[in-house]
Amino acid sequence: MSQLKKIVKPFFHTSRRLLAKLWLQSHSKTTVIGVTGSYGKTNTTVAIHEVLSQKFKTLATDINLDTTYNIPITILKINDHQKVVLEYGVDHIGEMDRYLFVARPKIAVVTGIAPVHSDKSHLGSVENIIKEKSKLVKAVPKNGWAILNGDVREVREMAKVTQAQVLFYGLNKNNCQVWANRIKVSFSGLEFNLHYKDTLVKVKTSLIGRHYVYNCLAAAAVGIVSELPLSLIAKGLANLEPLEGRMSVEQGPKQSVLLNDSRRANPASTIAGLQAIKDLPAKRKIAVLGEMGELGDWEKRGHQQVGKMVGDVKPDYLIAVGPLTKFIVEEAQKKMKKGTAIWVGDVFEAAGVLTGILKKGDLIYLKGSLLKHLERIPLIMEGREVDPDEIASKRYEVYR
Repeated sequence: MSQLKKIVKPFFHTSRRLLAKLWLQSHSKTTVIGVTGSYGKTNTTVAIHEVLSQKFKTLATDINLDTTYNIPITILKINDHQKVVLEYGVDHIGEMDRYLFVARPKIAVVTGIAPVHSDKSHLGSVENIIKEKSKLVKAVPKNGWAILNGDVREVREMAKVTQAQVLFYGLNKNNCQVWANRIKVSFSGLEFNLHYKDTLVKVKTSLIGRHYVYNCLAAAAVGIVSELPLSLIAKGLANLEPLEGRMSVEQGPKQSVLLNDSRRANPASTIAGLQAIKDLPAKRKIAVLGEMGELGDWEKRGHQQVGKMVGDVKPDYLIAVGPLTKFIVEEAQKKMKKGTAIWVGDVFEAAGVLTGILKKGDLIYLKGSLLKHLERIPLIMEGREVDPDEIASKRYEVYR
């Protein structure tokens, strides 16, 4: 049976991709919006869907499916949809070409570039990451739009490789047509002023962290080129809520507050999360950080960058989990009080240390790569049974 699967599976996936391509061609009035980048793709995809849904019948990819399956499966769901938002996640050279064979976007959105998947078994370098992700921008036709993060140099320069119209978004009003200011972060959510040309609108969402402004701005830019007024764009953004494991506020052990950001981790997203806990009010703040994987040559530097940010934020305690996080501790302890930057080998040690220092009302920030499963730490503290392997083979939503 396993040998039969090996023969049938590639044929099945190839056939489905071809069928999806033909199905999309038969729906020529459906606009494809493609989202790529090293971070923020999923939240940006969700935000675009909410904004466009204010005026159009819109379909978006399943945020829990890998791109390989997601794009063809989503396309085959198209019926009378006017817009479809697809997330183009790539981690190997040539992968974007396979997705573009199925669907070329009319609007391409690029969120940012970071050394995610830059190890030898994936894209190999930051240069290859840029090259692969820029293919989405190159694929947009002349009458389409490239929506680019103007605050990230590597993304901004992608404007040079596209024939499409370009709209920049970001916080720098001198470089971006869609920009934001007066940003406020609280446990209630995020507020900011959204600007486009001479108009502005106040935006309020339940998302926690100033880095989500970028997701909102990208979605707003897509709404603008789709001829939505800013009032409708703000209404769509108001519907956004934190996704599970992506800056979601939960009840922590010992009546603490848990800011769960354990779904994904890279230097950029971890630094953004640390900025969020700096912005949030709490008597004591504890950062629990796991390893960041697939960084290649950036393995040491990436963890050191996070450590420097920890030192700037100065949480009351840092608990760093896993061998590579020693680099985080080395940098963080340069600015933190002696004995407050703690390194541990695994999640079981982390749970023990956290149990000893945690008090009622503390804010815990939980961040690490998915395969490290830092979400096990509060479960261990509750006496739940979890997989003892450092890299677990399953998720633990069933326990929640």
